[in-house]
Amino acid sequence: MLARLYAILDTDLLSARSLAIASIAAGLRTAGVKLVQYRNKQGNAREMLRDASLLREIFPASEDLRLLFNDRPDLALLAGFDGVHVGQGDVSADDARSIVGSGRWVGVSTNSADQVMEADQTSCDYIAYGPIFPTASKINPDPTVGLAGLGAARALTAKPLVAIGGITRKNCRSVLDAGADSVAVISDLLPANSDPNTAQAATRQIAEEFFSLLR
Repeated sequence: MLARLYAILDTDLLSARSLAIASIAAGLRTAGVKLVQYRNKQGNAREMLRDASLLREIFPASEDLRLLFNDRPDLALLAGFDGVHVGQGDVSADDARSIVGSGRWVGVSTNSADQVMEADQTSCDYIAYGPIFPTASKINPDPTVGLAGLGAARALTAKPLVAIGGITRKNCRSVLDAGADSVAVISDLLPANSDPNTAQAATRQIAEEFFSLLR
């Protein structure tokens, strides 16, 4: 079963807010977050594997936890992650599957009904759909699909559906009510204060607030 809270650790956003990935990841872990994606659009393979090693230590492998690598099925394997998430401009879901094998998860991003239906025919484990609301986490985001679009996507697939894009504590419940199985959250999981002495505890509190809303 897909965890309701899907945390995405975006290194560009962490850097922009002067937040250490270790502190944020530790806060998520202590809150009990079970589904985490590592997203690094700018780093080289060495930097990504260094971060990945740290994250694997914070989130040790277990049956109920999934640590996913964005874009790179090859690095997901090298890092010992639990799967990979690919976008429309990356390798296909089935190609990613051929790399990571049947024992790891493959997720795929979609932004239209056609893409959802195409993803539904692949071997992916879940489909991410969005952005649901306006988002600043990408430089050139796809057009927003809204809650109505999410509801339409829900009718097109029986695969687990992850809603992404602009999801916050204020709107996350409406996203589940519209048909999502899980909500992917990026910026609203991060504390406003970058103080390393408080960032971990603040992140844990935020994640726990999400859990209470997503029950």
